[in-house]
Amino acid sequence: MTTFRISRPVSRVRSGLVFPSLLLAAFVSSTVNAQVTDVATKSSGAPVILTPSTRNDREAEYAALARDVETYERELGLVKRVVKLVTPAVVHIESKPLPRYEGRLQVEEAGSGVIVQLNGRIYLLTNRHVIRHSSPERIDIHLADGRVFHPSRIWSDSETDVAVMAMEGATGLAAAKLGNSDALEIGDFVLAIGSPFGLSQSVTRGIVSAKGRHNLDLGDEDLKWQNFIQTDAAINPGNSGGPLVNLRGEVVGLNTAIASASGGNEGIGFSIPVNIVSRIAHALVDNRDVPRGFLGVKLDINFNLQRAQALGLARLAGTRVSRVEPKSPAEEADLRVNDVILEFNGVRIEQDMHLISLVKLTEVGRQVELVVLRDGKIIRMNAEIGDARSFVASEAQE
Repeated sequence: MTTFRISRPVSRVRSGLVFPSLLLAAFVSSTVNAQVTDVATKSSGAPVILTPSTRNDREAEYAALARDVETYERELGLVKRVVKLVTPAVVHIESKPLPRYEGRLQVEEAGSGVIVQLNGRIYLLTNRHVIRHSSPERIDIHLADGRVFHPSRIWSDSETDVAVMAMEGATGLAAAKLGNSDALEIGDFVLAIGSPFGLSQSVTRGIVSAKGRHNLDLGDEDLKWQNFIQTDAAINPGNSGGPLVNLRGEVVGLNTAIASASGGNEGIGFSIPVNIVSRIAHALVDNRDVPRGFLGVKLDINFNLQRAQALGLARLAGTRVSRVEPKSPAEEADLRVNDVILEFNGVRIEQDMHLISLVKLTEVGRQVELVVLRDGKIIRMNAEIGDARSFVASEAQE
C-alpha cells in the first residue's frame, strides 16, 4: 500500500478541457478521414487522384469540425471569463525567513494570496504557514500588474492557518468576490489560481472531490481545527494561500495542502472553505477574538465497536455523548447521555475529534441539524451553536 504524505505546498487544479473526450474523438475522426482521403492508393501502389466528390467530403469534415470547436469554445469561454475577473486579485508572495529560521526544513519562502474586501477595506488573504517565519519588512507581495509591496500589518490564526495582511499605500487594487462554500457540491468545477514553483498567475482546473476532510497531519502542532474541501485541482509548492474559485468567479476556498508521496501534485488537494476563512478574517481585522463554536457535550474518547454494538450500531460510527453541560446548546436541543451523534449539519461523524472540529468551525448562532441514535432509534434534532468564549469547556468538550 502506498503511503501518502500530507504536504503544505498548496493546491492547484488539474488543467483540463470541458469535453476532452468529445474533442479528442472529433480530432481523431477528422484526422483518420483526412488520411483515408489523401493517401489512399490503388492496389498497384499508385496514388489515387482526388475527385470533386472526395474534396467535397473533406470540406464537409472541416465544416463539421469547425462547428464542434465553436461549441467547445463557448463552454471554454466561461473559464476564460473567470480567469480575467479573478487573476488581477491574485498575488505572488515571497517570504524571507527571519535569521533564526534560515536553513530549517519546512520553512516556506513562497506562496500565493488573494486580494479581498472586508468591511469596505482592502486586505490580502493567505495561509499563515506562508508567512509565519517572516516579518512585514521581509515579505514581498508581487501584484499582477508588476508592483511590489510590503504588508503594513499582519494578523493570523494559528489554529486554522488563516492569515490576513494590510497593504497601506497600495492603490487601484482589484478585489476578488467571496462566494458561499456551504453551497459547494461534490462534482462542482473549480479553478485554482496561484504561483506553483514561482510561476505567477498559473490557472488549473478540477472538481470538488469531497467535503469535510479532517485529521490531516500537516506537521503543524498549532493547527487544531480542520474542515477541508478536497479537490483534484493540481496543487504544488507555491500555491499555498491562493484561491479556489467556482465558475461564477467567486472564491470558495483558500488552497492549503496536498496529499502526496512525491511532494508534488497527485490529484489530492485541500482548501479551507471560504466561509470559515471570511469569518476568521473579519474577527482578526476587527481585533476581536476569533469565535469558536460550542455545543456543550463531553464525548466518549473510548467509544469503540463493542460499545457501539451495545448501543444498537452494526458498526463503529459517530461519537457517544458521555455528559451534557447544563444550560448549553446541547441541553436546549435535548441531547442526552448515551446518544450517539451520527451526523452534524449533513456531515457523517467519524469520531470525537471530527465532531469537535466541525463544531469549533461552525458559525456562532447557526442552527444545525443533528442525527442521533437513541435507544436503537434514529432521531433528528436542531441545535443552535453557541460561542465557546461564553462557556467554560475542557478539551474533551464540544
